[in-house]
Amino acid sequence: MDLHQGGWLGWATLFAIALSVNSLSKHDMFDYGEQAGDQLLEQGTDQTQALILNQSMFFFDGAYDTVYINTNGFLAVEEPKVESEYLGKMPASFGMIAIFLGDLDNSDGVGKVYYRQDSRPSVLLRTIDHISQAFPQDDEIKPTHALIITWENVAAHGEHGRGDGLDRKRNTFQLVVASMASASYAILFYPREGLQYISTPVAGQSVPVHAGFSQGLVQAWFSWSSSQGPYYRIATDDEASVRQLSEETNSGRRGVWVYEIGTSPFFSSITPGLVTNLSPEEGVAVGQVEQVSESPPRNNGEQQEIEFPPYEHEEEEETPEPELPPTIYPVQYQPRYPVVPESPQTTPFFSKIVFFQRMWFVFFSAVFAYSSETCASNRQKCSSFADCKDYTNGYCCHCRPGFYGNGKDCVAEGKPQRMNGKVSGRVFVGNSPSPLEFYNNDLHSYVVANDGRAYVAISTIPAGLGPSLQPLSSLGGVIGWAFALEQPGYENGFSIIGGVFSRQAEVTFLPGNERLTIKQEFKGVDEHDHLVVSTELEGRLPEVPHGSTVQIDPYKELYQYGSNRITSSSNRDYTVSLLDGSVQTKTYQWRQTITYQSCPNDEAVRDVQPTQQLSVDQIFVMYDSGNQLIRYAMSNKIGSIHGDNTSQHNASDLNKQNPCFTGRHGCDTNAACRPGEGVQFTCKCSTGFTGDGRQCYDIDECRETPEICGSHAVCNNQPGTFRCECVDGFQFASNGKTCVEVDRPIDHCQRGTNNCDIPERARCSYTGASAYICSCLSGFVGDGHTCQDIDECEQGRCHQDAVCYNAQGSFTCQCRPGFHGDGFQCAPGSPELEKTQCERDRESIQVSSDTGSFSFFRPRPAVSQYIPTCDQHGAYEPTQCHGSIGQCWCVDGNGQEVPNTRTGPGQRPLSVIPPPIGPTTRPDVSPVAPGTHLLFAQSGKIEHIPLDGYSMNKGEAKALLHLPDRVVIAVAYDCVEKMVYWTDITGPSISKASLEGGDIISLVTTDLESPEGLAIDYLARLMFWTDSMKDRIEVAKLDGSQRRVLFDTDLVNPRPIVADPSYGRLYWADWNRDGPKIEMSNMDGTDRTVLVKDDLGLPNGLTYDPESQQLCWADAGTRKVQCMDPNGRNRRTIVEGIQYPFAIVSHGRNLYYTDWRREAVVAVDHTTDRETDEFLPQKRSRVYGIATTPTQCPQAYNYCSNNGGCSHLCLPRRSGFTCRCPDVVDGSCVERNL
Repeated sequence: MDLHQGGWLGWATLFAIALSVNSLSKHDMFDYGEQAGDQLLEQGTDQTQALILNQSMFFFDGAYDTVYINTNGFLAVEEPKVESEYLGKMPASFGMIAIFLGDLDNSDGVGKVYYRQDSRPSVLLRTIDHISQAFPQDDEIKPTHALIITWENVAAHGEHGRGDGLDRKRNTFQLVVASMASASYAILFYPREGLQYISTPVAGQSVPVHAGFSQGLVQAWFSWSSSQGPYYRIATDDEASVRQLSEETNSGRRGVWVYEIGTSPFFSSITPGLVTNLSPEEGVAVGQVEQVSESPPRNNGEQQEIEFPPYEHEEEEETPEPELPPTIYPVQYQPRYPVVPESPQTTPFFSKIVFFQRMWFVFFSAVFAYSSETCASNRQKCSSFADCKDYTNGYCCHCRPGFYGNGKDCVAEGKPQRMNGKVSGRVFVGNSPSPLEFYNNDLHSYVVANDGRAYVAISTIPAGLGPSLQPLSSLGGVIGWAFALEQPGYENGFSIIGGVFSRQAEVTFLPGNERLTIKQEFKGVDEHDHLVVSTELEGRLPEVPHGSTVQIDPYKELYQYGSNRITSSSNRDYTVSLLDGSVQTKTYQWRQTITYQSCPNDEAVRDVQPTQQLSVDQIFVMYDSGNQLIRYAMSNKIGSIHGDNTSQHNASDLNKQNPCFTGRHGCDTNAACRPGEGVQFTCKCSTGFTGDGRQCYDIDECRETPEICGSHAVCNNQPGTFRCECVDGFQFASNGKTCVEVDRPIDHCQRGTNNCDIPERARCSYTGASAYICSCLSGFVGDGHTCQDIDECEQGRCHQDAVCYNAQGSFTCQCRPGFHGDGFQCAPGSPELEKTQCERDRESIQVSSDTGSFSFFRPRPAVSQYIPTCDQHGAYEPTQCHGSIGQCWCVDGNGQEVPNTRTGPGQRPLSVIPPPIGPTTRPDVSPVAPGTHLLFAQSGKIEHIPLDGYSMNKGEAKALLHLPDRVVIAVAYDCVEKMVYWTDITGPSISKASLEGGDIISLVTTDLESPEGLAIDYLARLMFWTDSMKDRIEVAKLDGSQRRVLFDTDLVNPRPIVADPSYGRLYWADWNRDGPKIEMSNMDGTDRTVLVKDDLGLPNGLTYDPESQQLCWADAGTRKVQCMDPNGRNRRTIVEGIQYPFAIVSHGRNLYYTDWRREAVVAVDHTTDRETDEFLPQKRSRVYGIATTPTQCPQAYNYCSNNGGCSHLCLPRRSGFTCRCPDVVDGSCVERNL
């Protein structure tokens, strides 16, 4: 159809908007074709083109500089095999990205495969847009390279039409791989009109196409054999899942799929985008380029673009999506950046992208006159002991005088340094066919910087491995190189590269040729001024017999310094002295590579010696079998390759050298040695210490200068320094020094800070940002802020022969005496023919009481049966009482307890619905001071003990909540809203209250019998509890809504339950006397596993420490406290001989447990395996649950942090999440696995 240019502009604009609302169009993909600079793949049915990349692409755990583009809808990272080896046989034996893998054909000249590499600003900015929308939590998306491959109008091989090719079904799809310095992302485009077939012929059968990521064959552990590596599937083997490629999304845009496909230096798994639902106001996607030219449609190549009929569903009709209220949107679809209205004077591209302007300048400073990054916005990235300096291309950090490092990590000169970390490995010893495995063993190192002496210890090394590790002194000796004693004109490792670097060492033992690989990742200096490292060992060691000692000869190692890379190699000689007195001399070769990132913007060339020599002597190694410790010690100097051969000099030679360079100066360990003329020197205390240099003392900056941290901050003194921490509700400003009030979106509905009417009358609906909507519940009328009860009795809703009882939000109809029925319909007759709900409840309880059922002993308070009372019409009496416990409470017309109306013995409540009240400080809620506290439950109250470090401040202990006539069992804490949660078995109920004061809020009051365990997921905003009489585990939102039973089988006496939000895991214990056990599962109920079932008695208490990754429990049967890793390995006893523990919680190096017999809170140091303290409450009675109140939430993330786009429950699991419906659904719930 011939369109005039003016008309074409209007039609094209409307067409672009319509497509973006309904589905992805070909025009929404990245530009492609010869006019975009693309190259063409050779025509055929199985053509491959090798392409050398301008920038490495990360895929799984590898980096690739060459890729292979194939006709059959995939990109490979190695040369593909023949198609008979992979078509219909996925996963493939080679690495590939399968975007639409099938037997495809472009040999007829209509179909084409385009490809190009692109680093233009407009292209990179579009990749940022797609990735950022798919991963809203990631704020460091900075791609510098894009690979764009487009399969256009490709047909299925073997399917023929009339002969001219015009009636063949054809598909169009696109793959964009965006790469950064340490990660790559894949963006997949499936336009709806571009998918006209979903299967291709393979071996005579129609097989659905594949989409996903395959690593191919990988080499097995320490062998020459290979096995199939990971394979992530986007579409399954059924055709319906292939159709959904153009209908659904994980990026918030229909037909667009985004994945993180590779990271460096560590890779865990393929990560899909998090936004799986479409925005209600999808429209033209924010940030998308919709440029409309005043020319006819694009003509790809030389021939006119052929229009093909759109694919039609064969099995089911598409149903339109329901319209949602225009003012309520899910949180994840709120704009993450300002959007300004488009005006005719502005270009559409920039009118929609305000947030990305700063990123534009980061990558393309050559185009704009602005500098990419400056100190003004990045000063906080420098060390607090460094200055920030701007350069032409950006900024750099430089340590101040008196400190050394790379500017981002700086330490005081002369100050001793410490290194902490974890060591894991899988090591074969000698000729053993089975490896020894260990996980997260502690590594601690200490170095006296002013003489280069380093000490290293690694714990929990089994006896079968420990003796053979003795020759590997450099396992932790890298800290010796990092802080080696510097000779004139030379610098140690930390002075040059700081504390963030990677190290890989290859060790070859001679003559047996055993090989070992050491991988270490140094993560910088933490808040305690400790260098943090993780270590992995893989390979084989020659065996050193048990009881043998090892002596390592002094050695020298040459370090070659290049651009962001350091290499070294050496030969190490050592002798093994056996128990029979014989001595063996052995050797191993050592090669290592250290990689790091220096500041690229520093215009001054740093004068670093290209080759330096590390001299190591006075080496001491020992394996302590009693404590399972391997220890190393050595002296380290860095200097000229010609060396001073100190180890070969006699005493007179050493006396001629300056003591600062030999380490024989006598300065305090916290002092720097300053060389003078000849052998003269002075000692100067390090920054943060005072004294004459021979003796140095720590300066307490917090005490001497109380105002040093400024307002809204707390000062913590540390050896040689101090640390400022912002108080709750404040955070550091961009300067890294000033504490400013936190300005973040608040869910006032969840927090309870809204002005809606009380929850019994109104509903608060969160709409994103800090906005919410108030609406009255059914049975009430008003604007949501004030709601009045509707008196249904005035409306004549009951039968004329019935009595109407109005209640708040509801009503009840009761037939008069002489009539029977449900109240809406009444007929003459005996009232005994139809009993009321109250009468039926009363009768059923009396019948069950008469059976005399026997209840086995359970360690919980016994509560007699409650029987409701009914009035003369059979309705519930407004006031109900329980004689055996001496309590009364109000009920509504359905017999449900009105929250907060229970009274103690001798008192009766006024049974009227309380007036609406806002959050106020109650006399039974005592706000606590800032800081970490212990919370523990006693009958009738919850108390708190402030912690001073790890010590209990017993003098400041007091009651937090008074809960008369209640028996509180479990206590949990939400660090986000600073709420304490608890379970009560007398209600029974689950409730919460704020630490800062306010009302007690009942969350769950129905369908409970004995809730005894409670866990909070502060990330996904979920709570989990156990009920030991219903024998089940449940989950709900933190407001008590959307309840779902996770487990109700194979449970007898479940009690403690804990959550690991970072990995989406649950752990719980069942003290079944016939078979106690500790179990684990994902939070969605999948992968249920028994972790421990041996040597258990009554595992009452359970806790999980995310820092040490230790699962610990207190057992009243075995009378032990034990710990292990979360996979059920490395089980060890912390203390034994305890009395009757009930609950336990971890905090740092301490475990705190409550004990029924001691009626106390007991502290245990799990690093020394001994009891350290005890707190005896003023009122002596049994103590129950215990929890901590950390000042800040741990830094973590799980997939349900923003509810994951689920309609109802978002339940995390390891590497994903599941959308689940509550047990009571409203019909709008959608379940899915992601």
